[in-house]
Amino acid sequence: MRNPLSPSSSYGVAAAAMMTAFITVFTYVFQVSDVAVIFTAITFGPWVGLVAGGLGTATADLLGGFAPFAPVTFLAYAGEGLLAGYIALKRPQWLVPAWLAGVSWMVLAYLAGETLLFGWSVAVADLLINNISQAVAGALGVPLYYAVRAAYPPIAQARLGRTWKEI
Repeated sequence: MRNPLSPSSSYGVAAAAMMTAFITVFTYVFQVSDVAVIFTAITFGPWVGLVAGGLGTATADLLGGFAPFAPVTFLAYAGEGLLAGYIALKRPQWLVPAWLAGVSWMVLAYLAGETLLFGWSVAVADLLINNISQAVAGALGVPLYYAVRAAYPPIAQARLGRTWKEI
């Protein structure tokens, strides 16, 4: 059976589109995109995490007037979604390590990108002011997944690529 969350399936495209919109709004309104990216990645898997994480946060940057940051944001959060989703897919019990790996990528990507754009001193200052708080906020994505799973148990099958029936 083909994985319904693969990048070429209509279900995967629909999930990526809906979660991109969710991440865009969540990032634009609350400014803590890591919660939404981690939740999306561990719920729907690496490909939806990559697309929705990258596009959703970059779109929020564009809407918020932070266009110079949009390419760095895209790479940072696409990688975060891909890593967290991949680890959660391969080791479903390792959700906290999945969050840590994804957030580590995001912090390093921002450090490298901002160093190229603005220089080392600005990148380190931004790391200390913004990225650490974002990384900690991402820890809320794991409890959010558990809460949604408790309310709707079939969601646990989404990242595994299984189809399900309503209970």
